[in-house]
Amino acid sequence: MPLIGYARVSTEDQTPLPQSQALKSAGCAEIHEEQASGGNRARPVLARVLERVTKGDTLVVVRIDRLARSLSHLLEVIERLEAKGAFFRSIEDPIDTASPQGKFTLQVLGAAAEFERALIRERTKAGLASARTKGHVGGNPGLRARDPSALRKVRLARQDGYMERLNETAQDWVPHVRRLRPDMAWEDVLRIVNGPLPEARRWTQSRLLRAVKTYVRDGFLPESVLARAGRRETDDRLPAIIAGIKGADPNMTLQAISDRLETMRERTPRGRSKWQPSSVKMLLERAEKLGLLD
Repeated sequence: MPLIGYARVSTEDQTPLPQSQALKSAGCAEIHEEQASGGNRARPVLARVLERVTKGDTLVVVRIDRLARSLSHLLEVIERLEAKGAFFRSIEDPIDTASPQGKFTLQVLGAAAEFERALIRERTKAGLASARTKGHVGGNPGLRARDPSALRKVRLARQDGYMERLNETAQDWVPHVRRLRPDMAWEDVLRIVNGPLPEARRWTQSRLLRAVKTYVRDGFLPESVLARAGRRETDDRLPAIIAGIKGADPNMTLQAISDRLETMRERTPRGRSKWQPSSVKMLLERAEKLGLLD
C-alpha cells in the first residue's frame, strides 16, 4: 500500500525537516512539503497531492493540524480520499481510515461536528425566541426600511462571501476550465471536473457557468473560455476527455485514468462500463495524433 507523506509549515522561519523525517520513518517513499497557513484550504501542493492519489494509496501526516485546522476541512479531505478508494493516517493521532479503529474515531469526530452544529442552531433559535418575547425585532433596521445604503452593504457582503467560497474550491475547477475551454463542450468539462470529487462537492452545469462568469468578470480567467465550443467529431470525444484527464496530471497511470472514467460513468468505445488500461492507451495515442495532448 503506497504511503504518500504531506508536511506543512506556516512560515519561512520554520522547517518541515522534522516532519519529513517522521514521515520517512513511517514508510513514506514520497513526501510533499508546503509552506502555507493551515487556515488556507486552497493550498497548491495539497491540491496536487489530492488530485494524484489513486485507489489504495494512503495520505500520511505527522499530526492532524498539519493537514487541517478545522474539523470540517479534515472531514472534507478524508471524504475526497475515500471517494478515490484511498486512505488517511495521522502518525501522532489515533486516525487510520484503513483500520476499523480509525474509521470508528472518524465517525465519532463526524458525530461531534454534527452535534456542535445542532447546538449552534438551537442556541440561535432560543436567542431569537427570547428576543421576540421582549419585543425586540430581529434583523437589520436598514433592511426593513429598504435603505439603499444598507441594501448595498448586504449585496457586497454576499458577493464577498460568494467569492470566498469560490476561492476555496478554485483548485477543483479553474485548471480544467482554463485548459479545456472552449475546445470542449461544457457538459464534458463538467464530467471531468466532477470526476475526482465526492458527491457532496460536485458541480451542476449552471453553478459552474456562474462561477466561470464571475472569474472572467474579475479577470481571473480569460473571456475566451466562454466562447462557443467548436463542433467535434463523435469519434474524437473520448480522446478529448482522456486528454483532459491526463493533462490535469501528466503522471497519472493508465489504470488511474481507467478508474476515473468509470467514476465518471463514461462508456468505452464498445459501450462497456469497465475500462481497461489498453483501451486508455489506444485513445491517448489517438489524442496525441489529433494534437490534443501538450
